[in-house]
Amino acid sequence: FIICIKNIKSFKFSICSMRLFLFSLLAVSFFASAIAQNKTVFTQRYDNRRSSWNDQETILTASNVTPKKFGLLFTRPVDDQIYAQPLVVANLNINGATRNVVFVATVNNTLYAFNATDSSAMTPLWKANFTPSGSRVIKNTDMTGACGGNYRDFSGNMGIVGTPVIDTVAGTLFVVSRDIITATSKFEQYLHAIDIKTGKEKANSPALLTASVAGTGDGNVSGVVNFDPQKQNQRPGLLLLNGVVYVAWASHCDWGPYHGWVIGYDGITLQRKYTYNDTPDGYNGGIWMSGAGPVVDDDGYIYVTTGNGSVGKNGAAGDPRNRGESLLKLKPSGSTLALINFFTPRNYAYLEQNDLDYGVDGCLLIPNTSLSLSGSKEGKLYVVDTKKMGGYTPLDDSVKQVLYVNTQNIGDKHIHGTPVYYRYTGVGQVDSEYVYVWAESDSMSQFVFNRQQNQFDIARSFKGKIKLDYGMPGAMLTISSAGKTSGTGVIWAAHAFTGDANQSLRPGVLEAFDARDVRKVLYRSSDLPNRDGVGLFAKFNHPVVANGKVYVPTFSNQLNVYGLLPSSRLLGTDDLNSLLEKLVIYPNPTSSIATIEYTLQESVQSFSLRITDMLGRSIVEKKLDNSAGTHRESILLSNLGKGIYTLFFYADGRLMKSEKLEKL
Repeated sequence: FIICIKNIKSFKFSICSMRLFLFSLLAVSFFASAIAQNKTVFTQRYDNRRSSWNDQETILTASNVTPKKFGLLFTRPVDDQIYAQPLVVANLNINGATRNVVFVATVNNTLYAFNATDSSAMTPLWKANFTPSGSRVIKNTDMTGACGGNYRDFSGNMGIVGTPVIDTVAGTLFVVSRDIITATSKFEQYLHAIDIKTGKEKANSPALLTASVAGTGDGNVSGVVNFDPQKQNQRPGLLLLNGVVYVAWASHCDWGPYHGWVIGYDGITLQRKYTYNDTPDGYNGGIWMSGAGPVVDDDGYIYVTTGNGSVGKNGAAGDPRNRGESLLKLKPSGSTLALINFFTPRNYAYLEQNDLDYGVDGCLLIPNTSLSLSGSKEGKLYVVDTKKMGGYTPLDDSVKQVLYVNTQNIGDKHIHGTPVYYRYTGVGQVDSEYVYVWAESDSMSQFVFNRQQNQFDIARSFKGKIKLDYGMPGAMLTISSAGKTSGTGVIWAAHAFTGDANQSLRPGVLEAFDARDVRKVLYRSSDLPNRDGVGLFAKFNHPVVANGKVYVPTFSNQLNVYGLLPSSRLLGTDDLNSLLEKLVIYPNPTSSIATIEYTLQESVQSFSLRITDMLGRSIVEKKLDNSAGTHRESILLSNLGKGIYTLFFYADGRLMKSEKLEKL
């Protein structure tokens, strides 16, 4: 445009320059749109630093994530609960068509590939179950000694639990499944390498997982500690680094003997390359991190946090041989992962005695620094320099800062959701940096990071206004933004709406906040439960934001997909009241078929039906005639069980009406 103004020598040249200007605008618009549609989420919490920040989200912003513009678009039914975080691959060609694909794993050892954006594409692009013939998926009732025989951390199946990881270059998804051979009651765990275009096993897949290390620790046989596929819980997300897939394990309700394991497998051959046990001459030390994956810094070092377990050896708390209650820095060396350095809080014995394990959450690395953040059930976040971790010292000399979370709560202060990081450019082109965390029974904490001083400005930090109901596990956070552009940052939170979700199924809620100030609530699914209800909360599972969609896993056997509602015509309250002149459902009750008769006063862009059961699980989703006039639609219900169902009717993405239907 400036060229056009400065160089006007003729009307013809001006028109030419204007065309060039308009073409440039279109190109920029197209490029921005392309960026928005090309975010791939290949691993747990977006990246190997586990920042939980998607900085390429150009569609959803703090201005349009509102109840009028944003809500539940559609759901995808699956065969069981979703413990693993969904993953997204953009522009994937399957069967000759290119589309964004979301991958969902369930505790029934089933993996799904769904169209990630098309609400009408209900059928999976493919699905595969990894329970071998002659076996069944393991269940919580198989953990007979956990929690004194009353193990309820899981409510049923316990197949795929840890979040998979995707090698986008090779087109391979790596995932761990668990089963028990029916005839022999032998427990098994397998690492699978799956072709993301077909769902088929790749060469050398699956690989039966076994391992052993020399040691005198719990469960050793003649000085050898063996991996126990029954007692070792594969909870953390998988890590892919330099062609090696790293898998980590903890336990079930501290049912021993168990240990913390990290094992690396070649991504091509699936052969075991590296084996590390954090308590080979001791006990416990589980690596579970509330589902977070191992973290990697810019130099390629791997970090994990460990829970209750042996610290040191023969009375020497600083002995590297046994490292429970610690942050560990590891590096491949020979056939093992060498312990390069570690941090163990000085009050580790108190943590051990009171089940306040340090490794309750994962680790966050602050970008472009050597600082790490990790916490404990005490409600503390330790700021530790990964280049000067200090090992164990009686005075915690190596701790740069301690951030206190949930200080007002007298009872439990657990931090299960690993902290998340965000940076934006504000007034005067000055960058502001924050870390957020939301502990149980608390409100969200927003900590200000001062890069010049390389520390947190505690005096300027503040809390959100929404306080969680009492109970675990707090909120799981995700951040999305268009780079560092102010006003685009949104914090997404998933948590139990009420009650303690530790050992029971609880209703869930999705919330959104302005990332500049967590006191500004943008959206709550609970405000519109009939339209946007989450269903049952999937504990330790973060929302995934990609390409204008928010993917929320649930324990209601479905994946929820939220986004901007159809914008061609945002119907107001008066529109909704007048648009639907007639709605009749008959017979009601019914044993097989229900007929829906309705009259629309005018045509709408879309008119649809969603049927949910009493737990809020989506059973049927169907597009209905959206033209003006009277219509009849028959719904086959013979495959549904007896009970009360709710029918939700949507026009242009907004809820118009809901009705109850009894199935006999």
